[in-house]
Amino acid sequence: MSRKRDTESIKSVIDQMISSSKLKTGMQRMSVKDAWGEVMGPGVLNYTTQVSLKAGTLEVRMSSSALREELNYGKEKIAKMLNEHIGEELITRVILK
Repeated sequence: MSRKRDTESIKSVIDQMISSSKLKTGMQRMSVKDAWGEVMGPGVLNYTTQVSLKAGTLEVRMSSSALREELNYGKEKIAKMLNEHIGEELITRVILK
């Protein structure tokens, strides 16, 4: 039992360190990049050249204009799926380039 309590204490300390520093922004950006690949799948990921998050706006650069146009119709759904996958409301807008 004490091992579980120690683990929870360490997790709590790490979470506090991340949230009280600039690490949180970096961690969120990484989790968004990972989520993009996991939610959108390998087919879309193969045509993705860059994923970035700034102030709630997810910007995705794609090498296929046809796929980019197809995904443009579902940007709100994409944002919702990514936010659900991440577990936070980080993305308010999606820009596909």
